Amino acid sequence: MKRKRTLIGSLLILTLLFIFVGCASTSNQSSAGEYVDDSVITTKVKSLLAGDDFLKSFQISVETFKGVVQLSGFVNTQNAVDKAGQIARSVKGVQSVKNDLIVK
Repeated sequence: MKRKRTLIGSLLILTLLFIFVGCASTSNQSSAGEYVDDSVITTKVKSLLAGDDFLKSFQISVETFKGVVQLSGFVNTQNAVDKAGQIARSVKGVQSVKNDLIVK
């Protein structure tokens, strides 16, 4: 009976270990929780950019990976580049902003 309990306990520990290792993030891939967080950040940045009267006419792409927001697309002025970066940095959870917007 004691041996059976030890075997079940060991299997449970191994199962939990495999689950945690499987859900861990790597440098090229985010964990499930990080993916959800990045999706929320992307949605918030996109909605703030779309809601801004100055920036809503531009097509600005937003991608987030592990809290790093990347902005890309074309705008007409450097002021638009700066404002988009400022808006992205204002969102909670953003670690940094990679502003790849290009002035036409």
